Amino acid sequence: MPAGRRYNPFRMIITIDGTVGSGKSTAAAGLARRLGATHLDTGAMYRALTLKALETGVPLEDPAALAAMAAATQIDLDGTPGAQRVRLDGKDVTQAVRENRVSVNSHYLARTAEVRKILVAKQREFAARAGNIVTEGRDQGTVVFPNADVKFFLDATPEVRARRRQEELQARSEYKSFREVFEEVTQRDLRDSTRAADPLRQAEDAVRIDTGDMTIDEMVDVLVEEVRRRVKEAT
Repeated sequence: MPAGRRYNPFRMIITIDGTVGSGKSTAAAGLARRLGATHLDTGAMYRALTLKALETGVPLEDPAALAAMAAATQIDLDGTPGAQRVRLDGKDVTQAVRENRVSVNSHYLARTAEVRKILVAKQREFAARAGNIVTEGRDQGTVVFPNADVKFFLDATPEVRARRRQEELQARSEYKSFREVFEEVTQRDLRDSTRAADPLRQAEDAVRIDTGDMTIDEMVDVLVEEVRRRVKEAT
């Protein structure tokens, strides 16, 4: 917990950052559920904007056009752990934002500095309305909530993460070879870590967790144990 900050059981911010396929969303939803907290999936915001750009023909390589679209777009997340609904300009797009065509194009929005600025503001507004919150993404502990009470960084080998991603796609009846998915994962790693705007990196005070050999329950147990330890130390 940041120095000088006293734990408030009704206002706790927990961030989970990490690489694609590391289990961020699953872990965040599980942790939020166990703590009775709100869950913020920030990736859903970027996906929603990507979906809108694809469906309305906004050029993905035009930063100014993407920023203008982002500024004029309403994105609503209900914060339900594991069952979060995503509404884009009033329309439920919960399933649509998970399509692979959205995933492979979301980096255009993620690399656009002005879009990130707009979404960071929305994420902070979301947190201000919530009580305890578990928020996950790629810049939550470094940029959006640098003074978060507890920070985690999740990772696993590219092979493990590619297999998880492939299984996730198959569950939605989207089939790709392991080689294709592995290449997508490694390319996303490179883009995320080298982009000019808020690149993926581990916060200095984040707890790093290798999720490669963990089950979902084991991941959540480790996170819960660390949060409870921090709370005990601070109270």
